[in-house]
Amino acid sequence: MTSPGRTERLVLPGVLTAEQAARTVAGILAAQREDGAIPWFRGHHLDPWDHTEAAMALDAAGEHGRAEAAYDWLARHQNPDGSWYAAYADGDAGAPTDRGRETNFCGYIAVGVWHHYLSTGDDAFLDRLWPTVYAAIEYVLELQQPGGEIGWKREDDGTPVTDALLTGSSSLYQALRCALAFAEHREEPQPDWELAVGRLGHAIRSHPERFLEKARYSMDWYYPILGGAVRGEEARRRIDAEWERFVVPDLGVRCVLPNPWVTGGESAELALALWAMGESERAVQILTWIQHLRAEDGMYWTGYVFDDDAIWPRERTSWTAGSLLLAVAAVGGDEATTSVFGGERLPTGLDPDCCR
Repeated sequence: MTSPGRTERLVLPGVLTAEQAARTVAGILAAQREDGAIPWFRGHHLDPWDHTEAAMALDAAGEHGRAEAAYDWLARHQNPDGSWYAAYADGDAGAPTDRGRETNFCGYIAVGVWHHYLSTGDDAFLDRLWPTVYAAIEYVLELQQPGGEIGWKREDDGTPVTDALLTGSSSLYQALRCALAFAEHREEPQPDWELAVGRLGHAIRSHPERFLEKARYSMDWYYPILGGAVRGEEARRRIDAEWERFVVPDLGVRCVLPNPWVTGGESAELALALWAMGESERAVQILTWIQHLRAEDGMYWTGYVFDDDAIWPRERTSWTAGSLLLAVAAVGGDEATTSVFGGERLPTGLDPDCCR
């Protein structure tokens, strides 16, 4: 098991002790395969976004070698067009089980790779992963629409789906900014990326009509903040407007309205968004509430149906644990984690009006 001495940065009173954090990290490591893949849990599938989130948590815990193995798995399994499939089976073969290629799944590697670099200072790793990240971002931007939003996937046969999801595009806003930071570090300017992130941020902030209507999902509520497109007073207004609808005191955050179901992953991500907008006290409160989802093995149940007093589904996922650890790392001031989620030092791209 990970030594508690390596998880001192993940101590947060009322949420995690060093020993508890070490147990949670050990749970993610137990889910990770020898080839570096991190499925939801052993016997379940892997998706590239959640795989990356879990790898970022490993870096936050000081498990840099295991995080690097996760990114190397992505590099080995990238499709020729720069994408990854939406899901891969657990097991040695790791065959795809969903051949759709979702843009936010594909772009998130930029966040993970930049986070790993900030955690380690490993330039050789960056050099090795640059072609992978470059190809992934180019794949994503092929689906950017004239209004700035990004179509959410290609079907199995390659047909583009041009409808855009606010949550997915908000995640891609963060990914594009991390990719730009990566490119700037390499002194390889990417003006097309700069314009793309400017156009995308403008769409997220000013044109909700360009995205599919998913307002009953809590992710559409907080992801524009978590991804960095919305901050300041606008972020506070956005959070306060829906707080009572989505937040269940002492339990966590609903995944979708009106269902009486709070989930660990959404709750931890909301805590990250609250931290990013300067609301650390509310962030810690949310993290404290969801400790009722912690299992004896240090992992976290996906969710809880409070009308039935029932854990559901009966699964403890690597990404739920990963999101909790990343939120704790941000609140605790871990530099790499605060950099990618705070965003103050990430490039903001070009104003879309500048090139008209």
